[in-house]
Amino acid sequence: MEKHTHSHNHNKSKENIKIAFLLNLLFSIMEAIGGFLTNSISIITDSVHDFGDSISIGVSYLLEKKSEQEADNKYTYGYLRYSLLGALITSIILLSGSIIVLYNAIPRLIKPEEVNYDAMIIFAIFGVFINGYAAYRTSHSEKHNEKAINLHMLEDVFGWIAVLIGSVAIKLFNLMIIDPILSILIAIYILYHVYKYIKEVFEILLEKVPNDIKIDEIKDKIKDNNKTVDNVHHIHIWSLDGVNNYMTAHVLLNKDLTKEELIQLKNNIKKQVKELNINHITIEIEYFNEKCENKKC
Repeated sequence: MEKHTHSHNHNKSKENIKIAFLLNLLFSIMEAIGGFLTNSISIITDSVHDFGDSISIGVSYLLEKKSEQEADNKYTYGYLRYSLLGALITSIILLSGSIIVLYNAIPRLIKPEEVNYDAMIIFAIFGVFINGYAAYRTSHSEKHNEKAINLHMLEDVFGWIAVLIGSVAIKLFNLMIIDPILSILIAIYILYHVYKYIKEVFEILLEKVPNDIKIDEIKDKIKDNNKTVDNVHHIHIWSLDGVNNYMTAHVLLNKDLTKEELIQLKNNIKKQVKELNINHITIEIEYFNEKCENKKC
């Protein structure tokens, strides 16, 4: 049942990324055509930005597909971290795009430029609906790859909302400075969230203990529920992709156990630890008169 659920989530994640890619690519082409027809350089520039998004989403889709491969002799843990690589690539592209937006928007605070607000209004409405649907499709995943893509889509949604509000305000009040102000605020918002995602990715790559898992809680749970356990030590906990968490630990017994009792104990510990959001557990049993070879035992 668990394997079926993982497979279903993988397929849904791939489908969502594929839809986001196709929508973004289609809309970037529409923007480019519309930009040339209306002679709007801002729309042409945004079409280039969306086309860059499409490329990064396409790469993420390929890496997400790669991450589904089963473990083999080369990658004994499987290919799950390819999905994490996709999140990292997407975040870096987002970071670069936001910096470029700031670079171009800040000078316009000093010297606002004329914009084709009628064309901006039309394309902003399309942009909100198309990117909004793509953002909705990628909004419920736990996978870092799809989360990063969702951030891409949210960036575009907020961007087009800002363009819509700004273009209406410019048309009504002739306030050209609204456009760069909104762009800068959105870019800062995106930079903040990109920082959080990149931080999470690097913490996983550096094998930090997941934030929702407490080692002391695991030790107490094992000792309190298994009277034959003297202590638990040499614990290592890490995540492969932000979803699948692994743990290894040494369990010291306070008495000898039969083969059947030992099997039962290991099954109990694995069941108890899985309740704390750890998917894969490896346990090394040590007897009370056995010397642990590790210095931290």
